Amino acid sequence: MGAVRAGWVVVCLVMGGWGPVWAAERPNIVLVITDDQGYGDLGHTGNPVVKTPHLDALAAESSRLLDYHVAPTCSPTRAALLTGHWSNRTGVWHTINGRSMLRANEVTLAQLLREAGYQTGLFGKWHLGDNFPYRPEDRGFTEVYRHGGGGIGQTPDVWDNAYFDGRYTHNGQVVAAEGFCTDVFFDQARRFIRAQAAAKQPFFAYISTNAPHGPLHTPQKHLDRYPDQPAELAAFYGMISNIDDQIGLTRALLVELGIARETLFVFTTDNGSATGATLFNAGMRGAKGSEYEGGHRVPFLAHWPAAGWDRLHTSDRLCHAVDLVPTLVEIAGARVPVGVTFDGRSIRALLDPAVNASDWPDRMLITDSQRVRDPVAWKQSAVMSQGWRLINGTELYDLSQDPGQTRNIAQSHPERVARMRAFYEAWWAELVPTFAEETRIVLGHRDCPVVDLTSHDWIQEVPPPWNQQQIREAVDARGARHAGYWAVAAEVAGEYEFELRRWPVEVDQPLTGALPAGAKVAGASRAFRESPGRALAIESAALRVDGREIATHPVLATDRVIRFRATLEVGPHELSPVFRTANGQEFGAYYCRVRKL
Repeated sequence: MGAVRAGWVVVCLVMGGWGPVWAAERPNIVLVITDDQGYGDLGHTGNPVVKTPHLDALAAESSRLLDYHVAPTCSPTRAALLTGHWSNRTGVWHTINGRSMLRANEVTLAQLLREAGYQTGLFGKWHLGDNFPYRPEDRGFTEVYRHGGGGIGQTPDVWDNAYFDGRYTHNGQVVAAEGFCTDVFFDQARRFIRAQAAAKQPFFAYISTNAPHGPLHTPQKHLDRYPDQPAELAAFYGMISNIDDQIGLTRALLVELGIARETLFVFTTDNGSATGATLFNAGMRGAKGSEYEGGHRVPFLAHWPAAGWDRLHTSDRLCHAVDLVPTLVEIAGARVPVGVTFDGRSIRALLDPAVNASDWPDRMLITDSQRVRDPVAWKQSAVMSQGWRLINGTELYDLSQDPGQTRNIAQSHPERVARMRAFYEAWWAELVPTFAEETRIVLGHRDCPVVDLTSHDWIQEVPPPWNQQQIREAVDARGARHAGYWAVAAEVAGEYEFELRRWPVEVDQPLTGALPAGAKVAGASRAFRESPGRALAIESAALRVDGREIATHPVLATDRVIRFRATLEVGPHELSPVFRTANGQEFGAYYCRVRKL
């Protein structure tokens, strides 16, 4: 299914000469996924404070999964959600460190639906790679309106972006927007929906909010809805209420356009609560990042009137994000390329109120939280079967008796522990060979001749500077020598130019200079831009390729960029440009633009 070209893999969707599948029941698909909102951060799941009337109304007339799981953090969940594969298999087991880029040989849901005749749009957060060939437009989306990195104000995002009046990337071009980010992303999605409805074109709208992920900012009117809560909770719940309002507007538009009946509307989230668990967590242990239930059990709602999914129907069967692609592919009548198999299975029967799924077989599923450069066996892992959880290979919990996971009963059930451990060991052994398949940013490709690299994707043992506050504060000095590098691959051999910058291209300020703090933002957190930019006494710059220093250059106080040229052979390289101070301290070049000459 793939073809090797100059050191990287191109996915070719070869289906054997078929045209679009026009199944009579094929719905439009709206998939809303929010960021850092947990199972307990909704009114209908029992939260006594948060106001989510539109989502509560949706839940009352939808199929609901009560035991649906994702990864404990965002990029890994999105990788599983969009491929039907275990996150670790796709190369996405972290949110930074060059480990959040979805391998080029993975086939995404957007690609499959596009081949089946759908128009495909992404609105908001991608977080599976900011450079070719990992961008959403490289992975099947025909319309893209997004921020950079994993959140607004992170290192790959447009400089000084905050949650209001930001600048976003629309089909490859940076555009200015007015208003709060969530409102902007939903508004762009509704424009897309209107256009496809007018054209009578089936569509897949993937609305992926960065909210309620921190920094915790929201319009004042939403803060005012929670006057009795601490500032952080008021902002967090305000962000959720804002999302809820936008979901109400979007569902109203589907009714207005006369397409609500033929539209499958899915709502879910990407991991456990990052903030709300301090007040209410639906009785679960753990929150975002945790291997315990509160880290990865999240809400899942599916509403599709034409199929009879417009009344309350619940399933308590164990499900996972890897099940979504096989389910939607089946519903949409899309075909899967030869050689592609899913780690999940279709759960359409569980979602359909007309189907008796009482004989649904038990199965084992795994989730884990790696967040390291290279995966570690058993790290923050949960082996799950119906009603049982094996945590980190040593702790066993019976959720039917102990939903809060307070009593480890592993010693009382050695046979069950052994079965679950054996399942994990086989799963891990299958995945281990894939860990060596690095995701490399491609240089010199005709479809992306200019590549902008940021420190977000440095590969190193410690977390790199992943947000703009860390860039402003010059975070990197972890030793005399900069240890990080970008994993790249030259598409063609020849001479390349490397532009080293302390500040991104759109700032274009001296390498040694300071920057003033940016404007404040309403809410409970400081925006990343509110920290002043630190001056650095840089005296020289150097270019290292594959661990070898190939050029140096002095830096003057007025220099805004240092340019090097170097010849690269076709294939993989480790790129590590640095700045040096008078005392020999190295700082990685936070930004580097590369072009083939």
